[in-house]
Amino acid sequence: MQWHDEGVILGIKRHGETSVVAEVMTRDHGRHMGLVHGGRSRRQQPLLQPGNRVDLVWRARLADHLGAFRVEPLSLRAARLMERACALYGVQAMAALLRLLPERDPHPALYAALDAILDALHEPASAGELFVRFELAVLDELGFGLDLTRCASTGATAALVYVSPKSGRAVSREAGLPFADRLLALPPFLADRQASPEREDLTDAFRLTGFFLVRNVYEPRGIAVPSAREAFVRSVLAVPADTAQ
Repeated sequence: MQWHDEGVILGIKRHGETSVVAEVMTRDHGRHMGLVHGGRSRRQQPLLQPGNRVDLVWRARLADHLGAFRVEPLSLRAARLMERACALYGVQAMAALLRLLPERDPHPALYAALDAILDALHEPASAGELFVRFELAVLDELGFGLDLTRCASTGATAALVYVSPKSGRAVSREAGLPFADRLLALPPFLADRQASPEREDLTDAFRLTGFFLVRNVYEPRGIAVPSAREAFVRSVLAVPADTAQ
């Protein structure tokens, strides 16, 4: 068995004295594991850092075997990502989200989003918004997507300022006002792609996606919210949302 693809390194685990098992999110083969012979060498270690985009050839005797990767560089951005806390924690947090998906299950749209976000993740001003949108995409792929396009009560597409915690659907200001204390805030930048998020908007957005991840994914599986997400949120909210650095 053999295939050729590109992917983003999510993490590695030591295997024996000289090799590693690499975890990679691939474009066409989903999240995939493979042995990298000599992966702990000086030449291979910089290549196998989380966030790097690589060219892969996977070989195994049978399809359900671990198999082995041959890895070549495409975009070595790990060093740049390590320069900022938001980028470092963001890579870890997105990897944790992708581990919620079945191994080897293709998700080409998520791969494309991951690869694009990693090129901008070192900028705190944009990292928060991009990460929230990635969480929404993962929820959608898991079957728990939110409908933020029209009011669940009236069908209106304007003045959407709430989200129902029961249905995950948007609610307009007029329809939701009597029940505001029981609804989640819908940040303007998620209702209107032209809007730029303020710090308060990002706080509401993290609360929104966090609520549905915990209720629909983490709690049913008996797992805790990844510490990398909490660290990422803290690092982003420590920087004003409208300040590019």
